Amino acid sequence: MKNTNQRFNQLVEWLQQPERQLKVDVDSLQPASTDASFRRYFRAQTVAAQKQSIIVMDAPPQQENNPAFVDNQQRLAKAGLKVPQIHEADLKNGFLLLSDLGQDTVFHALHADLAGPALQSLYRIVLDELVRMQQADTKALPVYDAARMLSELELFYHYFLQQHCDITLTEAERQQLDGVFETLVLDNAAYPQVYVHRDFHSPNLLMPTDNSLQPGVIDFQDAVLGPITYDIASLVMDARYTWEEEQQIDWAIRYWEKARAAGLPVPEDFGTFHRAYEWMSIQRNLRILGVFSRLSQRDGKHHYLEHLPRVLAYLRQAVQRYELFNPLRALLDRIENKQTVLGLTLNTQPNS
Repeated sequence: MKNTNQRFNQLVEWLQQPERQLKVDVDSLQPASTDASFRRYFRAQTVAAQKQSIIVMDAPPQQENNPAFVDNQQRLAKAGLKVPQIHEADLKNGFLLLSDLGQDTVFHALHADLAGPALQSLYRIVLDELVRMQQADTKALPVYDAARMLSELELFYHYFLQQHCDITLTEAERQQLDGVFETLVLDNAAYPQVYVHRDFHSPNLLMPTDNSLQPGVIDFQDAVLGPITYDIASLVMDARYTWEEEQQIDWAIRYWEKARAAGLPVPEDFGTFHRAYEWMSIQRNLRILGVFSRLSQRDGKHHYLEHLPRVLAYLRQAVQRYELFNPLRALLDRIENKQTVLGLTLNTQPNS
């Protein structure tokens, strides 16, 4: 099985090596999914009397931290999460054989009109997994601290603001925003730290497929030791799916109750916690605006741009509540062709 892609041919040759313990039918290889990184995934069948579906991961070692993938898989499996089993791994070349947890993500289910009691039951199970994950071992994980958060906001400045929006700030505007961002990240970084997935939302959660009713968790290789507020903000303000604020708060309260019951370090008052995860969402959504813009400009993955209006809406939802973020709100008004008058935001575009 050959084609013009040298990397793919190298993968096929690796699969066909006689020492492979798990024999894979290379003619059955089909693209399974891609993500925002350089990784690619294929689904294939094993060569056996009873065929089984297998996932082949192609993660070029020059661009991907494959030891981190293996390390986090072990941490999460030990904590009791449902993650892909690693059957074989060639970290030097970046090829891994993984168990197949299923094709349907929670994101797919949402677009298939999952709603009502089924939706609520699913997300309560997801919240249980989040609490379970936050109790995983964090020893020697990279730390998601204020310095790292601040450096990530350069993505917002460069790729989103300058390149995507064609906006150049004056020196005074930049200094004002820098001051706001410094206050933001220092507050976020001050919260108790736990295991943080970094993208704990619907595309990275697989629908339950067995009696455990546990959703599969994937794309965990970038995990860090970071603020306990991060992953709940990621889940309820999903960059790929729009949730109304009433639903966000309902799930956040349920998470907060479960986290307290598990002894996780969340504030005793939900109002305090709500403010904290909203501020964390501001940091996350600013970063996402930069990341999605970079994926379009650098990698030609322009479909990520379709999510920018949603992310901007989540961002505006949070910043409008706090006086500290007035400079950022004014910038959002400028980006969206609005103007701010005496604290009110007016749409300056003509009615259609």
